[in-house]
Amino acid sequence: MEESGLDTDAPNIVLRQRVGQINADLSVGTDVTKTKPLLANEWICSPGVKLHGSGFIVSADEAEQLGLGRREGLERHIRPYRNGRDLTARGRGVMVIDLFGLEEAEVRRRFPEVYQHLTRTVRVDRGEQFKKAGTKDAAAYLDRWWIFGKPRSELRPALGGLSRYIATVETAKHRVFQFLDATILPDNMLVCVASDAAWVLGVLSWRGNVAWATQAGGWLGYGNDPRYSKSRTLDPFPFPHANSNLLTRVGEIAEELDTTRKEVLVEHTDLTLTGLYNLREKLVGGEAFTENDEDQRRRGRVDIIAELHDRLDAAVAEAYGWPADLSDEEIVARLVALNAERAAEEKRGIVRWLRPEYQQKKAGVATIQKKPEAEQFEALLPEAASAKPSFPRDAIGQTAAVLADLRVGATLSADEIAAGYRQGRRVSPRIEATLEALVRLGYVSAEDGHYRLRRAA
Repeated sequence: MEESGLDTDAPNIVLRQRVGQINADLSVGTDVTKTKPLLANEWICSPGVKLHGSGFIVSADEAEQLGLGRREGLERHIRPYRNGRDLTARGRGVMVIDLFGLEEAEVRRRFPEVYQHLTRTVRVDRGEQFKKAGTKDAAAYLDRWWIFGKPRSELRPALGGLSRYIATVETAKHRVFQFLDATILPDNMLVCVASDAAWVLGVLSWRGNVAWATQAGGWLGYGNDPRYSKSRTLDPFPFPHANSNLLTRVGEIAEELDTTRKEVLVEHTDLTLTGLYNLREKLVGGEAFTENDEDQRRRGRVDIIAELHDRLDAAVAEAYGWPADLSDEEIVARLVALNAERAAEEKRGIVRWLRPEYQQKKAGVATIQKKPEAEQFEALLPEAASAKPSFPRDAIGQTAAVLADLRVGATLSADEIAAGYRQGRRVSPRIEATLEALVRLGYVSAEDGHYRLRRAA
């Protein structure tokens, strides 16, 4: 439904009708809620940091007063900071004090100006919050008052060694993905994908992924804008498994698109990313342009942006081996089917890692080259020698196997997991020990002898 002019004598209300099966989440059509998270996408996506204290945010002038440029090593702890509005509207150019990994005494000795500033701002605010709420979280935040409330320790190693990463605003009118420089610390309202590969940016920017994300992620906020959720949108999304030439072409288009938008916004400070995509929406929909629209369309290179998206859509469709003219509904249906296919592959031990060099170390599995022409690594979890797989003997293989069993989203006991292996209950003690280790590491939650994979939203 679309509404406009509700405060006038001639309101405009447009109703749309869709016919199809009504799913559990009240959506109509293909049921994306039946998709499963894929190991292939694990460990590389996370929301940005959550400060729990506005005192962490400083201007460039304030950063200089706090010792930036004078205190050795402070440049690693006062960094550029971006939130959703910085990406969709205009960047504020602010910085953030990030002391993750430092203890209180070390901050006081090495960066006294920063310590005093945070004592007078964040520490006071958290103390007041603890007095009001008195919760365990409030107590924990006060105890570690110089550290962000949610520092995202799982995101930081994923970004290590990258010169850039991909980000999108969690809730926004237009689902746009872009590269951010690795020096930038993202806000909690940004969803980050720890990949510097241009083809990954291209696939995420494809209209099929936008349709998938819109249906899977739901809607939120004052404008009822689509929401991008790690667990519901990125985790189960099946990326294409194509040859290097196709992926290179996708990446080249994505690079040009990202560069074009950034150049426009640098050259014209009155334009915004949301404004550019509002105009692209008008252009694609064949709507009339005002005189001001035409001016912004010209300066914003909106026709070029629209053309690059068209080229990108065609290239990504080819990478999947699908027709370029499929409807959004048909694409989502194919992606749901592909998710089921990939989940079945992973159950057999074949994982099409998105960023193999990092993820395989996290999973502790060996790699082999399955298809040289694809130049994408796959990894085998310990394979079965009979109808049921044999539970691995090594600790790394056991951890990978247990994670794979929990990845289907079920809550399982050690005995229930053991039943899926050739050795049966004989391996229950080893499985339980592995589960308890994963609980201590924060990957798994436990209740009444049953375990479930923990997932960030």
